[in-house]
Amino acid sequence: MKLRLTLANPVFTDTHAHLYLEEFDADREQAVSRALEAGVKYIFLPNIDSKSIGPMQDAGSRWPQVCFPMMGLHPTSVKANFTEEITIVKQYLADKNYRFYGVGEIGIDLYWDRTFEQEQKDAFNMQLDLALEHRLPVAIHTRNSMEVTLEIMEGRNDKGLCGVFHCFSGDVSQAERAITLGFYLGIGGVVTYKKSGLADVVAAMPLESLLLETDAPFLPPVPHRGKRNEPAYIPLIAQKIAEIKGVSLEQVAEVTTANALSLFIRDDDMTI
Repeated sequence: MKLRLTLANPVFTDTHAHLYLEEFDADREQAVSRALEAGVKYIFLPNIDSKSIGPMQDAGSRWPQVCFPMMGLHPTSVKANFTEEITIVKQYLADKNYRFYGVGEIGIDLYWDRTFEQEQKDAFNMQLDLALEHRLPVAIHTRNSMEVTLEIMEGRNDKGLCGVFHCFSGDVSQAERAITLGFYLGIGGVVTYKKSGLADVVAAMPLESLLLETDAPFLPPVPHRGKRNEPAYIPLIAQKIAEIKGVSLEQVAEVTTANALSLFIRDDDMTI
């Protein structure tokens, strides 16, 4: 993809926001407007399960130049009937009437419940196969599962698989392993939390390996911690990264947006 950088003002990308959830039902249009006013020009929408597809597609249709949907089954939605959900994911990915910019949100979550741990692993591997089949990047969820997820990825040794470790929560060594696999690190509001340890990872990794994300409505950055998160807060995350790395906010915006568009919109010729 040819990226023509014409930055009069910083242009940011939120690579992971659930803007379609009910938390935004009262002010979704205003949330999009606030994001645009803050310089957040692109917002990528990871799916959760079959129930979220409709609302997600509605947002993508309403703001087609801003909101870009993905398709996948979130690990916390993996239950005994997960193959039925995977079938729906397959059908949507194969349907030429829809365009999806990634397979996500997929992965493994061992924080709340380990009842369906094996099913989560099976669903994860099945969706990695779909990403390879459709030549799409993946957005990987790794709550309390960073090591097991990295081991699965390293064991597969796939050529051509790429994506982002969403809401990266590992240490520097794990970050290096993720980057070696050809993946970006998704950095969100947690980097502004004093005790998170994420600042050490950001300091050690090249800016060219980082993506910005909010995970809205979850995990808002300081000073909004405890409130609803939204894409307009991306510049706060970017500013923290700029401080950690000793670079300008404009440089963080330019590099991370180029990273995001190179990953998710690889076949388009876009002007930033």
